[in-house]
Amino acid sequence: MPVLPLYMAEPGLWAQADTSGRHWAFIREGITELGDNLANLGQPLVIRIGEAVELLERLHHRHGITALWSHEETGNGWTYERDVQVAVFCQTASIPWHEFRQNGAIRRLKSRNRWASRWNAFMGETVLQPPEALRPVEGIDAGSVPDATDLGLKPDPCPGRQKGTKKQALDDLSSFFARRGKTYQRAMSSPVTGFDACSRMSAHLAWGTLSMREVVQTASRMRDQFLGHPPQERPIPIRAIDAMTARLHWHCHFIQKMETEPQLEFRTLHPYYDDARSDGNDPARLEAWSKGQTGFPMVDACMRALHATGWMNFRMRAMLMAFASYHLWLDWRLTAPVLARVFTDYEPGIHWSQSQMQSGTTGINTPRIYNPVKQGQDQDPNGVFIRRWLPELAGVADTFIHEPWRMDNSAQADAGCRIGSAYPEPIIDHKQAARAAKGRISEIRRRKGYWEIAQDIVERHASRKRPARGADWAPRKRTAKKEPANAQLALDI
Repeated sequence: MPVLPLYMAEPGLWAQADTSGRHWAFIREGITELGDNLANLGQPLVIRIGEAVELLERLHHRHGITALWSHEETGNGWTYERDVQVAVFCQTASIPWHEFRQNGAIRRLKSRNRWASRWNAFMGETVLQPPEALRPVEGIDAGSVPDATDLGLKPDPCPGRQKGTKKQALDDLSSFFARRGKTYQRAMSSPVTGFDACSRMSAHLAWGTLSMREVVQTASRMRDQFLGHPPQERPIPIRAIDAMTARLHWHCHFIQKMETEPQLEFRTLHPYYDDARSDGNDPARLEAWSKGQTGFPMVDACMRALHATGWMNFRMRAMLMAFASYHLWLDWRLTAPVLARVFTDYEPGIHWSQSQMQSGTTGINTPRIYNPVKQGQDQDPNGVFIRRWLPELAGVADTFIHEPWRMDNSAQADAGCRIGSAYPEPIIDHKQAARAAKGRISEIRRRKGYWEIAQDIVERHASRKRPARGADWAPRKRTAKKEPANAQLALDI
């Protein structure tokens, strides 16, 4: 029976607030490569612009669809509603729709118990090989790959973006095991070293240029291979492979949260936080944060690097979200779409739960109010990263690079940087803002019924690798246990 490979570029999807031109640019490279590969097998990839149900109805009317095959998707709310409509179409037209898991998330999961063992079993299944040939479907024009303007997308220059092909994915994976992962565990936290030391698999996993199973099994093979050599002869340490594999597990763990509770994109996980920031959503603060003009060098450098490269290591992502949520007191529903658009590796299932986690609205995670000055001092002590992305601070001495507002007029003149003109003054007093945020969060946590709701959230979403009342969660009037050092670094892949 002939199989028709079909890619539908849906204008409705690309009109959503969490999509961007860099996302499409990455996908466009991938489907171009896929189209070439399928053409070599005998049946080119058919590409259409339009909404899914309309396109499927037209195809069914002209050619007849025997069955529809696709992967499951934990996407945004728009894709969820699209899938509901596709299901209705298939049911009405008596077309079987077969969906297959593509990662560790499990549809209609009733309990988190034994989730990890099910993840291991799924990742251990055989990776299917492509067919040797495809029987062509006659009478259907393949179409062409649309560009961003065809989908109504705005210009989105991202000169440092990863390429969206399987060839690039395999090269990235190979170079990680060959050399880049050597300092993985200690280098992942700093943006100075993270771009090279992290595996850089996140975009490939998000858009499907490699499958999770392919990456996990490659890591397993490399581990077995390296174990056959003395430690000094291994390209990267075994512990680096284990750390990467653990983060692949956590990747799916966070997707499972949204698969279980799709409203994570729209509502706070703990309802007591739903209107917590309704009185503080200052448009000027949002714009300054979005453009990397807050006056805090590490925050601004990270944001500008994101605009230019589409990627950032996880600690700095967490800092950006936390700074917006606590210091600027902005609602995550305003800031998360901004980050979604600039992350080339935007994965809805991870992004929305992590946005809430870093904003302190889950009710079960310890609020982390990162000191934006200390983060710069810890992760970029000599200002290498800051000076690269904030050229206006290039002449600022190391003494002031993390707090340029402390320079007097003479120092500003020597540095060639006037604070307030060449570079903005701090948008807030970060210490005072942190104290105010802590006070507000504490007040919410003292409200009657808070911890009873939190316990229910633990049962639905918490990892089963530790007891439900461990690490991130503590009931009222009890002291939270200290979290593992990597608890917030789970997605540095």
